[in-house]
Amino acid sequence: MPVITREQLREQLRRREIAPVYLLYGAETYLRDLAAETIANFCFSEGDLRDFNDSRVRLESDDSVARALAVAAQLPMMASRRVIRLTGVRIGQTSNKDTLKEDNEDALGRYLSDPVSSATLIFVGDEINGNRKLAKLLKDRAVAVEFSPLNDQQLAAWAADRARDLGLKANENVLRDLVALVGNDVRRLETELKKLSAAAMPDGVLTTELIGSLVPNSREMSNFVLTDHLNAGRGRAALEALAKVLDDGAEPLMLLGSVSYNYRRLLMARDLMDKGADRREVERVLNLRYGAQEAFIAAARRSDKQNLVRAIDRIAAADVAMKSSLGGGGNQGARLQLEMLVCELASLGPDPVRRSA
Repeated sequence: MPVITREQLREQLRRREIAPVYLLYGAETYLRDLAAETIANFCFSEGDLRDFNDSRVRLESDDSVARALAVAAQLPMMASRRVIRLTGVRIGQTSNKDTLKEDNEDALGRYLSDPVSSATLIFVGDEINGNRKLAKLLKDRAVAVEFSPLNDQQLAAWAADRARDLGLKANENVLRDLVALVGNDVRRLETELKKLSAAAMPDGVLTTELIGSLVPNSREMSNFVLTDHLNAGRGRAALEALAKVLDDGAEPLMLLGSVSYNYRRLLMARDLMDKGADRREVERVLNLRYGAQEAFIAAARRSDKQNLVRAIDRIAAADVAMKSSLGGGGNQGARLQLEMLVCELASLGPDPVRRSA
């Protein structure tokens, strides 16, 4: 059967259509593991004795598959179903790192051809190479769902939904700032949102300042390289850095949010310095990560305050242009807007763009 999407799985579960076998795999481990837990939750009713019927078997020994299948064959104990999660599944490009071995093919084939009706077997893994025979067997006989990393737009939408669940009030720009800091790791995004929801008490308002004080920047080095080139007026280097970040999969609007965030922090640092704050105070207020301190402080010291204000205004105008599709719609139009913005911002730095051409 074909691989289905996360949304299709969600709809099946809402209709309480529980399959006997699932294959959940991919690099987005938080949503994958959450899906496995959700499937298990739907398998049990309130009066079921879940502790005796919800099993986990990790693929770490030669008999792991046999043990999982043996549990599946047992009748449920004071419940309507058994759930068996077989975790740590890996079928790589070559067999040397496989955890689900070819030796298990016959036993799995027999079970998958006639799965136990009172059991739900969930295979959970990171890598499932579709060219391998065992992977094809699983995808053909199980409900398979791939959990690929979310892009920045999907992350922002997920963060907005989760923030509402946690009672947080946050606008689109603030959530984009958060995603720009965290990167495409939903597990960490969940952790940071929970931390922020506690810190935002009692009013529950999520602000950029609160995010900056509590959330380390996992993308700081790659995206700050772009900001540093812009602030220094290195136009060609900035365009090259922009191309690399976009080619690596960054969403243009999220990248713009990250650059905006970096410029606002540079302005805060410059303002603190103008008021006589020493380096230690700047690092403390802005919560600078150790490895990024030197580059950030150097950039702030050479920054002109008025140029930073102009840059932030220009970034805001670019944000409006990208959202209204001026210059073309889609990622291509947004990329063009970013390239134009990069040239303008670099011209505000100490060295005009033409000097770095």
